[in-house]
Amino acid sequence: MSSIHPSAIVDPAAGLDSRVTVGPYAIIGPDVRIGAGSSIGPHAVIRGPTRIGTDNRIFQFASVGEEPQDKKYRGEETFLTIGDRNVIREYATLHRGTAQDTGETRIGSGNLFMAYSHVAHDCRIGDNVIMANAASLAGHVQVQDWAILGGFTIVHQFCRIGAHCFCAMGSVVTKDVPPYVIIGGHPAEPRGINVEGLRRREVDAESIQQLKSAFKLLYMSNRKLEDAVAAMRALGSTRVDEIADFVADRSRSIVR
Repeated sequence: MSSIHPSAIVDPAAGLDSRVTVGPYAIIGPDVRIGAGSSIGPHAVIRGPTRIGTDNRIFQFASVGEEPQDKKYRGEETFLTIGDRNVIREYATLHRGTAQDTGETRIGSGNLFMAYSHVAHDCRIGDNVIMANAASLAGHVQVQDWAILGGFTIVHQFCRIGAHCFCAMGSVVTKDVPPYVIIGGHPAEPRGINVEGLRRREVDAESIQQLKSAFKLLYMSNRKLEDAVAAMRALGSTRVDEIADFVADRSRSIVR
């Protein structure tokens, strides 16, 4: 049986694996499914429909799977889906989707949501993302793998944050951020390539140099975006192609 503290309130319609632990005064509603090895801290609240994978740690006072903060929401069934090995710290808030999008907020695996961070309705978060204290996503935001959002970063609705990006503390993001780029400021502006993050992930020096060249083409060559994309593709780098594909596929402006 699951290890559930006597003071916790777990709806009989919730589905908890036998290796889930639930702390004092936690509340878990119906239509919540939690996988093996996950732990729910004291006073945490989880509402459904929510699906939580294995080996997740949800700390005290976190709010997971609550209704979206959207005035158009009328109680329709929407979802929050969370992968494996995520850490959700104190007072973090992760909300379900809305019918105006796909009806689902989706979070991958290996992510860290620090205290007071917020993931709004219909967001898509990849794997190994870090959202530092009080970083906040508006609705419909996409955050790709390995991105880091510094403390108090704010992201406007429908923006995309590319893979391996680094958003400096207090960044105000109102446009898409291409992969591998460091941004900062209010409004956020590009600062360079996330070299230190790439070195920590053991990306080879040649790839990093190619990404630096791509940054110069995109931001320092005075080329039109279409011309910069073509020049980046000519570099023959898989990682640079990620930037080119991201920029070519945009539905809104990129940070410039």
